[in-house]
Amino acid sequence: MHFPQRVQINEVVLRDGLQLEAKIASLEEKKALFNGLVQAGVETIEFGSFVHPKAVPQMANSGELYDQIAGDSADPVLIALIPNLKGAELASSKGVERVNFVFSASNTHNLQNVNKTTEQSLKELEVIHTFCQTNGIIMNVSIATSFGCPFEGEVPSSRIHELVHKLIDLKIDIVTLADTTGMANPRQVSDLLESLKKVHPEQKFNLHFHNTRGMGLANILAALEAGADSFDTSLGGLGGCPFAPGATGNVCTEDTVHMLHSMGIETGISLEGLIETSRMLEKVVGHNTPSYILKAGPSDKKYPVPNN
Repeated sequence: MHFPQRVQINEVVLRDGLQLEAKIASLEEKKALFNGLVQAGVETIEFGSFVHPKAVPQMANSGELYDQIAGDSADPVLIALIPNLKGAELASSKGVERVNFVFSASNTHNLQNVNKTTEQSLKELEVIHTFCQTNGIIMNVSIATSFGCPFEGEVPSSRIHELVHKLIDLKIDIVTLADTTGMANPRQVSDLLESLKKVHPEQKFNLHFHNTRGMGLANILAALEAGADSFDTSLGGLGGCPFAPGATGNVCTEDTVHMLHSMGIETGISLEGLIETSRMLEKVVGHNTPSYILKAGPSDKKYPVPNN
């Protein structure tokens, strides 16, 4: 097995992690979580999304949050999710320098998510891409339901190849393959990523897995073996798509970092700092999270021998 020496972790709790929570986190709470992540050494954070507040009210204060966390050159890379041109324009008005545009490989899911067909989203993507280039914004793109759709079922790998080829033509900086509702399996992940890297060896790919069926870490391991070195994860394992039935949390950041560090793979992130911030997160959302490491502690934790 060949693994990378270092892996990039892109933290998405402030966006994907909080967007399904019943409680809407305040600006102060989001900023405290952000500061905890920064202190833990997280280098890339998707801080929010510029969507209509009626669609996702949990993200309504994303612009205000950016005003408070941006500006320091020592800060992590800040990314905003955008669903359309209006979102890109709002992000630009705030001075956001990097955005992530999401569309779905599944036409049915795309209609549920953004009320457009996939082809309509691709046409809008070209317009948004031109807007971002004109305004000095780096644009990443995520392909949702890359490994399966809750409405349509299997998404053929040929479909993902077709969509990636279109993105290559636009010279998109990073392409994320997203397992929107946790339908991927390790062999599928390995086969798809290896085939894509063979055709597009220079393209940067990022992986976004959900742990819906308990295969999140296994899929990360399969992706590592296939040459991936960049992953979206969410503190506490929170998150999920509001427009997909059965959606549950993302792969947990602290669980992922613990696994990578145990394997001798560096991330630049303090596991202790993540655990501390994850405890804060449980207080913010008002319930326990799916985090295994928060419950059990790291594998090198030693417990006192009980007195018999």
